[in-house]
Amino acid sequence: MGSFQTPIGMRSSSALLETSCGFLLQELQIIWEEIGEDKFEREKVLLDMEQECLEVYRKKVDRANTSRASLHQELAEAEAEFTHLLLSLGERSLPGRPEKRAGTLKEQLDSITPALREMRLRKEERLNQFRVVQGQIQRISAEIAGNSDDALSTIAVNENDLSLKRLEDYQNELQRLYNEKNERLQQVEKYIDKVHSLSTILGKDSSAIILQVHPSLNDLCGITKNISDAILHKLNITVESLYEEKQNRLDKLHHLGKALSNLWNLMDTPYRDRQPFSHVVNLLSVSSAEVSDPGSLTLEIVQQTEAEVKRLDQQKASKMKELFQKKQEELEFICKKSHVEIPSRTEMNNIISLINSGEIDHSDLLMSMDEQISRAKAEASSRKAIMEKVEKWVLARDEERWLEEYSMDDRRYSVSRGAHKNLKRAERARIMVSRMPALVDLLIKMTRSWEAERNKVFLYDRVPLMEILEEYNILMQEKEEDKKRQQQSWEKKKVQSQVVFERDNTYASRPGTSTRRVPNRSLNGSPECSPNINKRLPMSIQQLGSNSMYSGNQGISFIKDGRKIQRKKIFGEPVFTSHMRDDASSMVSTHYAPFSP
Repeated sequence: MGSFQTPIGMRSSSALLETSCGFLLQELQIIWEEIGEDKFEREKVLLDMEQECLEVYRKKVDRANTSRASLHQELAEAEAEFTHLLLSLGERSLPGRPEKRAGTLKEQLDSITPALREMRLRKEERLNQFRVVQGQIQRISAEIAGNSDDALSTIAVNENDLSLKRLEDYQNELQRLYNEKNERLQQVEKYIDKVHSLSTILGKDSSAIILQVHPSLNDLCGITKNISDAILHKLNITVESLYEEKQNRLDKLHHLGKALSNLWNLMDTPYRDRQPFSHVVNLLSVSSAEVSDPGSLTLEIVQQTEAEVKRLDQQKASKMKELFQKKQEELEFICKKSHVEIPSRTEMNNIISLINSGEIDHSDLLMSMDEQISRAKAEASSRKAIMEKVEKWVLARDEERWLEEYSMDDRRYSVSRGAHKNLKRAERARIMVSRMPALVDLLIKMTRSWEAERNKVFLYDRVPLMEILEEYNILMQEKEEDKKRQQQSWEKKKVQSQVVFERDNTYASRPGTSTRRVPNRSLNGSPECSPNINKRLPMSIQQLGSNSMYSGNQGISFIKDGRKIQRKKIFGEPVFTSHMRDDASSMVSTHYAPFSP
């Protein structure tokens, strides 16, 4: 057993231990020699000692293996954590970290520990940044959703993705939410401003209206304003309802203002009574967008205007008959002036009866009368040019009648007061009469054009004007024919008078003849001399004068094919005896004057 030696693997590392073991083994052998220990026992002790020694080595080796495995594990975990942190933080590498493994395990572990510690600090900072950004996103999202009063949930950060790109995405989302929040706040402020403005115009309490939408919208509440979609929708509905109420009130005031204006004009209301409601009438020409004066559309103004209209309506009811009669007179005046048909008196009397019984609406009645007057004015306006020509024609007919009467007056050349004026008037009358054919032709053209344009007959006091004009032309033709026949008769009588004159001269040349012939008075322009043409004139032309311009109930009827025209009188009777007759009578009287031998 003296050959016991330490394991080979331990010799190089512990020479001192081998020396001590060999010295002790020698000392043990010396002791055994002195004792006389059995050789077998000695071998057994040495074998036990060797087993015990191996057991101690084995334990130490196992412990060393365990420590080495633990270091490998720590190093591997550190490497894995470092790699995970790099990936989660989105970084490829960390400056100062050894890229290649060198040295013992402890040296390798010591080399990676500072880098790992720095990566852990970076992770914590990045986590804090994510928590802050996500917390703000959560808070603003809750405000936009209208849940700002609710407790915010715990922020869960995904530690597997803490890259700067992901953080930038969150920051962009946060900025977008900030912008949306600001836009919503601006929208809320605009809605609140509109509510204040409309409430001021309508005379309402804007604070109460805003509180009804949401208490947070009142600045005095001291809480965060709710900017959710629901609040914006309610604000929009509130503003639209205020706009609608504003429009309704303005429409109502427009209606009341028109009623006031009509009633004032109808009843000639003085200015001092109109002044209190002048602002209502001023709104007639203003649109809803232009109304911005505070208190201009309050409910009180609407109620006061309604009361005033009601009062004027009651006052108007008492004056309705008078107003209607004025309108009726105005309508009759327009119709008479234009010689158009006037509404029947029976119909007007029925309307007055309805007014007295209250069975007809006053505003509808006046509106109907105004429409009739408007139509009558339009009709009169369309007839104006023709009526002016008719008036000139009527005036010319009056002058023609006067001229014919003047031409029959034997004293027209006598020296009397006003004779020179009659001479001037006769000269003017001859000029007017000479222009009558052209005037009648122009009237016919204008009347036909008027009738063709409107597809109806032009009536003059219910009589077709075209028939009157055509009848006048026929009568003028008959007059010309009568003149021709009268001229022929005159020439025939002139020949006869010449024969008689020569015969009288023959008798006068005989001696002792002292008898004097009395001239034939029947040839001296007496009534037997010319036929009375006026007896054959139709009565429609005989009374064309200013005294019959308003006879609206007289009719006309024509019987053609040579039958006599029978009509009621609407014109003055003309005398178609020309002044040529007086000249002829004078000439005959001269030739048939008493002859003295």
